[in-house]
Amino acid sequence: MAVTVPIILGIATNHLEIGLALCFGAFWCSPSDVSGSLKHKQIGILFSALLVVVISFITSYLDISNYLFFPILGILTFSIAFISIYGFRASLISFSGLLALVLSFAHTLENLEVYEYALLIGIGGFWYLVLSTLLFYVNPKAQTEETLNETFFITADFLDTRRQLIGEQPNRESLQTQLMNLQSELTEHHETLREILISSRKSSGKSNYHSRRLLVFVQLVELLETAIANPVNYHKMDTLFEVHPEFKTDFQKLISEFSRQLRAIAQNMNNSKQFPSNTLLSKAFKGLETDILKLKNENHLEDYEYYLMLQNFLDYQKKQFEKLKKIKWLLGNPDLTSDDFIKNEKLKRFIVSQDYNPKLLLRNLSFRSTIFKHSLRLAVAVMLGYGIGLFFDFQNPYWIILTIIVIMRPSYGLTKTRSKDRIIGTLIGAALASGLVFLISNPYVYGALGVLSLVIAFSMVQKNYKASATFITLSVIFIYAILQPDVLKVIQFRVLDTLIGAAISFMAMRWLLPAWSFMEIGDTIKDSLKANAAFFKSISTYYETKGNVPTSLKVNRKEAFLQTSNLSSAFQRMAQEPESKQNHIDDIYELVVINHSFLASLASLSTYVQNQRTTEASAEFKLVSAKINDNLNKVCVQLKAINFESLEINTSTFNPKPFVFPNNHNGLRTDTISQIESEQIQKEAHLVGEQLYWLFSLSEKMLKLTYKFNV
Repeated sequence: MAVTVPIILGIATNHLEIGLALCFGAFWCSPSDVSGSLKHKQIGILFSALLVVVISFITSYLDISNYLFFPILGILTFSIAFISIYGFRASLISFSGLLALVLSFAHTLENLEVYEYALLIGIGGFWYLVLSTLLFYVNPKAQTEETLNETFFITADFLDTRRQLIGEQPNRESLQTQLMNLQSELTEHHETLREILISSRKSSGKSNYHSRRLLVFVQLVELLETAIANPVNYHKMDTLFEVHPEFKTDFQKLISEFSRQLRAIAQNMNNSKQFPSNTLLSKAFKGLETDILKLKNENHLEDYEYYLMLQNFLDYQKKQFEKLKKIKWLLGNPDLTSDDFIKNEKLKRFIVSQDYNPKLLLRNLSFRSTIFKHSLRLAVAVMLGYGIGLFFDFQNPYWIILTIIVIMRPSYGLTKTRSKDRIIGTLIGAALASGLVFLISNPYVYGALGVLSLVIAFSMVQKNYKASATFITLSVIFIYAILQPDVLKVIQFRVLDTLIGAAISFMAMRWLLPAWSFMEIGDTIKDSLKANAAFFKSISTYYETKGNVPTSLKVNRKEAFLQTSNLSSAFQRMAQEPESKQNHIDDIYELVVINHSFLASLASLSTYVQNQRTTEASAEFKLVSAKINDNLNKVCVQLKAINFESLEINTSTFNPKPFVFPNNHNGLRTDTISQIESEQIQKEAHLVGEQLYWLFSLSEKMLKLTYKFNV
């Protein structure tokens, strides 16, 4: 609609060039219209409009026959791409500017002055801003519902993968990788929902709808934390379920039902009457409680630890059930009381504002900056691509640089994947178009197919780039088929331009100022480790002091999950790079897995201490906590000194200062237990003791692993 209305306006005034200018303005501003608060969307679209106006004004005066054209093209490309240092939305504004730069070569002004054309481009962008704002007010809940719906489905997938990890698995490593990827995707959706819901709360006040959705989101975050929580390490779980396989089956069925219910809730979010009943879950819990109690009553001393493990694991699932029931209640549109609302002062701490200080530009003017190298690489590739197109007199040389700016990304793996998908999609689209133009010769049908293909392409660009490239190719060919009789020649050049653009993108990424992930992975590991250390400190402090759960603990939890997600993404990028650039990837992978295990153990401890009445922290707890913190600090110091670009393995033996873990690590308060024969205290002692021992052993592993690297 944003594109068709300007064209209709142009036709109505008997001036198609006006319609095209308005259309370009709307089209070029559309990339910045992504999920987020209305204010951020409006600012993003407005800046996109201003940028494309400036770019359109400048490029209209460029003379491609002038020898100054190429350096100007390079400088413009670099400057526009460099805007990306200001974050994700800024990168989309940058992409709008690059589109305006490239597509300005596709249109020669005939009836309009340069300033008129640039002004019309701005009006088109402003039209898109107005339309986007109107659509938001017409259906203000659409963005929230869509993002929340996707979050439900990804959470269900996460639980389902977690279910498969119960008990010994032959493909555990691949499942753990899948789990890390899902956690990263889920964390991204959580960040988007935070921006949408908290910003809406700040601007519109405490509306019942937004408050309910915010509380649903809180339950989903805590549901993820509990899902990650691991009562003990996997090896002990394997041993337990090998002895008692019936419990493995029962827990898997229980978690599978959680996953199924989350999907059902997502499909019927606005119709609570269609939510699944709690009957199946209630029966499953009763069955498990009976079987676990039976194990206890058998009174085998060697089975008592298994009983405690199973009971703690069951308690986690009960917490999940409570969260699921609360989600159903909240989506049933209850009237909330003032006690249900979350205070704005707390919410503000969960949103991190993007730094837009102009000094950031100067700080990134360095070859240590990934965005700087990407911008420079892109500028050279664009100049080279356009030069090849002009030298060989291609029909539309701007198609080459359009392919380059669409394909080339700061990371090698993504550029390689998009190059492959772009080539395959273009070839499929060209083959389909070749067959259709032989069967159809009606220009009106070409126009309809071109518009339909473009709509489908835009709808699939985020989910399936290969399919999107196919429909983009179809759209371009059908539109050109209306203007030029020799369609096969158009198809030929389209394929050739795409192949050249993809080849230049790949070669530039591979050999021109490459930014390999191992150059930055050390900082990412350190950031994740620091976030986990802060989370652990918050948990141990709360366990010692009790009282209300502080907001700082939840903020540190959010940061730990976010940084762990960033680490997973960084390692995934490293794994997609050439083997020669995967410096010590096995050791780095081990660090990544240990870091994830550390967070899982923290999630267990956090969930338990927040939801159970706990006894006074023992001296042993404080002693071990201090030792874990000391180990983490040492690991951070060692990571800071490691040069991952020239990493070598230290073969000398690591002899850390001896530390004797308390003999009563399974209890850490046996004196209390002897005085108060309470099963709850025994469960607490077992879980807290197990988690402390597991966290301590993980911190020791990280210390030994980082010592292997020569510094």
